[in-house]
Amino acid sequence: MAEAFKFELVSPARLVLSEEVAQVMVPGAEGDFTMLKGHSPFMTTVRPGVLEATSPAGKVIKIFVRGGFADASPAGLTILAEQAIPVEELKADVIAKEIKDAEEDVSDAKTAEGKRVAQEKLDQLKAVFAAAATSH
Repeated sequence: MAEAFKFELVSPARLVLSEEVAQVMVPGAEGDFTMLKGHSPFMTTVRPGVLEATSPAGKVIKIFVRGGFADASPAGLTILAEQAIPVEELKADVIAKEIKDAEEDVSDAKTAEGKRVAQEKLDQLKAVFAAAATSH
């Protein structure tokens, strides 16, 4: 198993997770990435999706994140998420509301770029809804 490093996941409401982990799989804006100890420094945006943090003992913690920023360094990983909810706490009605809001954003978009961004978010939320439905 990989060496442990410090991982913190913070939402506006609270510190969601702060512990030593072996790896974290993150839904990055440019694609999913896996963080291990000693990773080269970089910053990226986070898209809606399910983040998976694996403890040194192999326990996997799955957390739905909706947007935010990831700051990776050789010392650890910090994610500032717009929203973070453990997958086991996800409720179908909450995700359905998020999808409804995203559908309204698509129809309200004034520009082609705005519509594209809103549609991308909607597609990601639908994927999360499907993932949450199969994980329960």
